Amino acid sequence: MLTKRAAVWAAVSGVVGTCLLGISFAINPGPPAGASGAQVTTFLQQNHDAILWGSWLQAVAPALIVVFALAIVFLAGATTRLAGWMTLFGAATLMTVNLIEITGYLGTLHTSPATMPGTSLALIHSVHLWFIVAAPAVWLPLGLVILGSGVLPRILGYLALVLAAGYALAGVVTLFDLTVPPAVQISAGVPALWYLAAAGTLLRRARQAPSAAGLPNGVAAAGHGAARR
Repeated sequence: MLTKRAAVWAAVSGVVGTCLLGISFAINPGPPAGASGAQVTTFLQQNHDAILWGSWLQAVAPALIVVFALAIVFLAGATTRLAGWMTLFGAATLMTVNLIEITGYLGTLHTSPATMPGTSLALIHSVHLWFIVAAPAVWLPLGLVILGSGVLPRILGYLALVLAAGYALAGVVTLFDLTVPPAVQISAGVPALWYLAAAGTLLRRARQAPSAAGLPNGVAAAGHGAARR
C-alpha cells in the first residue's frame, strides 16, 4: 500500500520520465539515413556532447517511467498476482533492451578500432527486441493490472493491450528487415501520450484521495468517485 504522497511522486515520476525521454530523442536524433562513413564521423564529432547527454537522459527517463508503472501495480493490489509479477519482468526486460541501445550510442563515440562507430550504429538501427518482446512484455500485463482494478480508467487498460498487440505485430512484420523501418521506429513514441494521460489521472486521483492513510486498491476508490463529481 502506497501513501498519498508516494502516489503523487510516482505520478510525477511518470510525467518527468516521459518528458526526459522526449528530450533525449530531440537532442540525439542520430546521423541522417544513408550517410557515408565520413559524414557519420563528422556528425559524431560535431554532436559528441549531445550524444552523451541524450544517452544519459535515455537511461534515466525509462527508470522513472518504470517507477510509475510499478506504482500502478502496487496501487492496484496486484503485487501477488501473475500480471503484477509479469509487469515487473517486462519492466526489467525493457530496461535491459534500452541499456543495450544506449551502449550502442556510447560505442559510436569510440574511434578505436576504426570499425567501432559503424558497428555500434548498425547495432542501434537493427535492434528489434524492443518490438519483439520488451514493449509487449510491459503493456500486456500492465493493461491486465489496470483492467483488474479501479486504479485507472479502463480505457487506459484497453489501450495498453492494443499497444502490446501492435508492437508484437510490428516485431513479427519487421523481423526480416535488417533495420527497423523509420515509420515503425516513430511508433515507439506513441506510449508517451499514454504515460502522460495515466500519470495525470493518477496525480488527480491521488490528490483527491483522503490524506490520512495509505491508498488501497483503486486509489482510495478512485479519489472518492472523483470527489463525487
